[in-house]
This record gives sequence, structure tokens and C-alpha cells, in this order.
Amino acid sequence: MPRIIPTDWRTQVRIFEAYGCVFMRQKGDHLIYRHPRARRPVVIPRYKGITVTVIKSNMRTVGMTREEYFELLERAK
Repeated sequence: MPRIIPTDWRTQVRIFEAYGCVFMRQKGDHLIYRHPRARRPVVIPRYKGITVTVIKSNMRTVGMTREEYFELLERAK
């Protein structure tokens, strides 16, 4: 399995929207999404390089597996 590497915020938006997240609002340079199974919002900062820590945290929040992430990443390119 490949490593999760930093990506830009637009790629993360495509991945999490494809997974079922819905945009709620924007606060400063952070996009706030909700997911039906998530207990808390998914936050995607509008940075050129989203760190692996933020990506993994968002994955845990929505219950996304590594396999699902890489499948959606391939479609988002």
C-alpha cells in the first residue's frame, strides 16, 4: 500500500465530497464539511499542502479506510 502524501486543498475537497461530505460553511481559510456518520465537522484548510496528519484526522472523522482514500484519490486526479 502506498504512503499517504500531502496534497493540495482542492484534491482533498474532491476526495471528501466524493465520499459524501457536504459543504456547510467557510471560516477564514478553512472549509467546514459535514458527513452523516461523523460526530464532528470535517475541516479542510485552504493550503497548498495539506499535511498527512490533517488528512488522517479527517479520514478517521468520517470512517474512511486507506483503500477508499486511494481509490478516491485516483478518481480525483
